[in-house]
Amino acid sequence: MTIRSAAAPRTRIRFGGMRTPAGFLFELTGGCLCLDLANTVDERASGQPIELLERYQDLLDWGAQTGALTRAEAATLAAEASRRPVAATAALGRARRLREAIFSLCRAAARRRTIPRSILSALNRAIASSLANRRIVQRGRRLMLVWRGGDPPALDRVLWAAAASAAELFTSPDLARVKICPGTGCAWLFLDRSRSGTRRWCDMSVCGNRAKARRHYARHKRRRPLAP
Repeated sequence: MTIRSAAAPRTRIRFGGMRTPAGFLFELTGGCLCLDLANTVDERASGQPIELLERYQDLLDWGAQTGALTRAEAATLAAEASRRPVAATAALGRARRLREAIFSLCRAAARRRTIPRSILSALNRAIASSLANRRIVQRGRRLMLVWRGGDPPALDRVLWAAAASAAELFTSPDLARVKICPGTGCAWLFLDRSRSGTRRWCDMSVCGNRAKARRHYARHKRRRPLAP
């Protein structure tokens, strides 16, 4: 689980040393599925980033928590990954590359810089795969847009929803609301939906409180009388 406190760096730990039935839980503060994927690197700006998607199972755990996958879908993909470990590792690599493309685009947009063509190309490949795997089906009297099933199950299934989320965000006015947390070593992305547009931290209880504690310490240190 991604647990954070003001006294310790962000790190993933197990509940009571045990793995929960749903797997590791991630802190979801991005406000958008694709931003939560980008935030699966912890302490990104610290010089010693922490990889939270170490294994394909971690990607499935993230997908199940965010709702990108149902638990049944996650279980099916876990079984498929055990049969095809090399393909699962390749799918994990594609997920990481999509994550980095999302982060790079958001960073460029936040800094008002031109988005590199290589980043757009990587995103377009993921979006094309996502669109190619959507289907309209009839459920009763309703038509619904769903993800394609298949046999064998597609190990990239969790990426499709993240790519669709990225396509929606990046072509909407909300892209201007994406910010990068300035917390020490953080650089997590979040969608600032506050009315004033002045949200600063990915999580006020963590990065915000750390900054307040540092300011308090600095003020206290300045006021401390010099020793004789």
